[in-house]
Amino acid sequence: MRRRKLLTLLGSSLIGVLGCGQSSFSPASRSSSFSSSPLTPIVAEQERQKTRRQKGMELVRVYVGTYTGRGSKGIYAFEFNLQTGEASQPRLVAETPNPSFLAIHPSLRFLYAVNEIWGGNKEGTVSAFVIQPDGGLQFLNQQPSKGVGPCHLTVDKTGKFVLVANYGSGSVAVLPILPDGRLGEATCAIQHEGKSVNPQRQEGPHAHSVNLDPANKFAIVADLGIDKLLVYQFDAAKGTLKPNDPPFVATAPGAGPRHVAFHPNGKFVYAINELNSTVTAYRYDAVKGTLTEIQTVSTLPQGFTGTNTTAEVQVHPSGRFLYGSNRGHDSIAIFAIDGEGKLTFVGHQPTQGKTPRNFGIDSTGTYLLAANQDSDNLVVFRIDPQTGKLEPTGLTLEIPMPVCVKFLPLNAP
Repeated sequence: MRRRKLLTLLGSSLIGVLGCGQSSFSPASRSSSFSSSPLTPIVAEQERQKTRRQKGMELVRVYVGTYTGRGSKGIYAFEFNLQTGEASQPRLVAETPNPSFLAIHPSLRFLYAVNEIWGGNKEGTVSAFVIQPDGGLQFLNQQPSKGVGPCHLTVDKTGKFVLVANYGSGSVAVLPILPDGRLGEATCAIQHEGKSVNPQRQEGPHAHSVNLDPANKFAIVADLGIDKLLVYQFDAAKGTLKPNDPPFVATAPGAGPRHVAFHPNGKFVYAINELNSTVTAYRYDAVKGTLTEIQTVSTLPQGFTGTNTTAEVQVHPSGRFLYGSNRGHDSIAIFAIDGEGKLTFVGHQPTQGKTPRNFGIDSTGTYLLAANQDSDNLVVFRIDPQTGKLEPTGLTLEIPMPVCVKFLPLNAP
């Protein structure tokens, strides 16, 4: 892979910048809602919700990203009823290689997927799709991710840019979204440098996720390979990233930060650490973009001696609970969150499958859907609103190598 590097010394880390701030690209404003209602968007959505309640229905569509092995061909979808807990049969909606992580545009009209391509220095890609009325995905185009093994992506709040993390090369890039949903060439790409204490997993940088704060001002990139949460100032007009001051917060050596979740109040951030099976809580300063550690807790039960790595972390929409997935222990770890952002262990829920990678929580906070990658199933749990505990509903959906779960709200028929 051919990449131009401009290396800048940042404390004990070296970061290379490719093209940030160099593009004259000026994308169109955020796409408008697909609704043609003369009502304001908020009132129109309230009316739609009222209609659904009157009909006793709360339908959502669930998109599932996979690794394309053991029979998987790409992205799958099914309809899920939040009132009854029933689901339709999953169906293939897009054939595309290794769509291991998905992101839905704020307009709900487009879906973006990484193509986690591996093999030497082969560059990965990001694919753009139009969401059809029946849930199908129409391919639009594809752009290089500016790195190897893209594994995570997010769409910014304005709907103008996709930010993507490349695990294999340890880099992050920004891709503009054109008015019709297609992706343009990268407006910014940054190459991380460094290593940490685990010789097998931390021999170099491995950017594992990129998340924007609620204000769309700062991007937090969890880099497993260098044990850092890197913070960038995000320019939503130009699609560029600039290292914040300070540019990162270091985790414990060998922790391996993987994914990050913001608390709904915007005051706390939680990072799940893959290699030492912990979650670290941080206090977040939304003005300065800084992180201050509060505590670190284990995701495993006392006395556990098996092999385990963590994967996903999410905060319940109520802000009262946090969930993290254990691969090896094959469980969801459950924590309560207090007013200071601290975590208190609640319990573990077996996922009824092997290697729970990602999971999804619907916007009402009623259900958690766990994707068990190595047992080819997605298991549905009901969330107790008082305790945060998970109860199996008895519904299991067969999907080959599921990795990522994303919800799309639907209008009532």
